[in-house]
Parts: sequence; C-alpha cells; structure tokens
Amino acid sequence: MGGINFLKNYTFLLAILNLFCSFPLNGVMASVYNVGDQEEWSSQTNYASWAEKYNFSLGDVLVFKYVKGQHNVYEVKEDTFRSCDASSGVLAKYESGEDQVALNEVKRYWFICNIAGHCLGGMRFGIEVKHGKNAPLPTNPTEGGLINTPIEPTPSNNSSTSYISERWRLIENFILFGLLLFNLYF
Repeated sequence: MGGINFLKNYTFLLAILNLFCSFPLNGVMASVYNVGDQEEWSSQTNYASWAEKYNFSLGDVLVFKYVKGQHNVYEVKEDTFRSCDASSGVLAKYESGEDQVALNEVKRYWFICNIAGHCLGGMRFGIEVKHGKNAPLPTNPTEGGLINTPIEPTPSNNSSTSYISERWRLIENFILFGLLLFNLYF
C-alpha cells in the first residue's frame, strides 16, 4: 500500500516538474539589463559602448537607475535622439529613478536624458530589438541604432539576469515543497 502511494506522489511530482519545464523558451530566454551596468544612468557612462555589448531581444527589460530629479529617461524617435531636442518626438517619459522599460516590439529604440545638457553630454543611446538571442548582429556600424560597430556580447553579472536561473529556483522550491508533502503523508 505504501509503495502505491509513493508511486502516486512521485508521478504527481514528475507531472508538475514537466509542466514547469515545458514553458516556451522565448520567455525563459528574456534578460534584464541594468542600463550603464554599475555606473547606472548617469553622465559618466558611454552608453553607445554599453549598448554595443549586448544583443537585445523581444521581451527583454531595460532598467534605468538614477537619482530621481537629477535625471530622467525619454524614449524618443530617431530625429529627437540625434538632435537632443525633446520638444517633439517623445514616445514615453520615465522619471521614477528606477524605470523598467519592457522591449515589447521588434524595432529600433532610442533613449535620452532630457535634463539640460545631459543628452548632448552623452546620456543617450539607441538599440535594435530583434526576435531572438541568435539573431545576427548588424554589419553596418549605424544599422540597428548602434552608434559604433557592434561587438559580440560579453556576460556581465550585473547587466543581464537570466530568467532561466529564476525558473530553476522556482522548480527547486517546488520540488522541496513536493518532498515536504511527501514526508507529511508518510
């Protein structure tokens, strides 16, 4: 009788584990990028170089961290990006100090800080968001919204948090919960 209960619980646990492992990979592969890495969104960072290090994909998230009131983030059109004149061409404004921008469209994104002198001082960058992580990088230096020639992405502990590790943490907790339930029944 105890063997049958064990098999039922084991089968149930495997079914749940299979459910978690079968989620679509495009959600699993999304990344979160802290804009500017450790320097965050500030006037001391070369954002063109920062943006070149990564391949941005549909579903990724950019996190802009800064002192509220000292900076802001405007998503703008390309002309506004190039001129640093936000009197027109503003698509979205972020001013919380910890803004999260989901990259929900395959397109070119352009970002600036609209505090006087900051955009012209270098607080701006453009990226191209593609369908997947395996999409090729542009060969033309200005193609895709990058200001300089793209290079292969390098892993960074601070810039990209993979949802895979979060998924495994959830699975691990679920397995531990299943083992706890199993021990309660036996």
